Amino acid sequence: HVQLVESGGGSVQTGGSLKLSCLADGYSHITKCMGWFRQAPGKEHEGVVGREGVAAIACDGTTTYADSVKGRFTISKDNDKNTLYLQMNSLKPEDTAMYYCAGTPVVYSPTEPYEYNYWGQGTQVTVS
Repeated sequence: HVQLVESGGGSVQTGGSLKLSCLADGYSHITKCMGWFRQAPGKEHEGVVGREGVAAIACDGTTTYADSVKGRFTISKDNDKNTLYLQMNSLKPEDTAMYYCAGTPVVYSPTEPYEYNYWGQGTQVTVS
């Protein structure tokens, strides 16, 4: 059983920063590949497939970012702590969303939500 627990969301002003964390509690080999996704307000009905890939760390450590966040967001992972991070700087109102972390043992398209088996409950980020 694997549980992913996000934290660090909140409300910030435009230009501000937040750092999200995701603790992977359980079998770490199942979450070797991990990513951050977000779902904008009003799109909750789309479910998992409606989530936008923000940043991902593939199983080989390669990082991938959505064009909209390149240069502003940084994904990192502490394997000793089984924790995934997302440092978000220069936040914009369009970054407002529920942010989810996800994990999977194997991934071919790191920013595609359907590739991931395990999901956290999400943490809300609001930028005004």
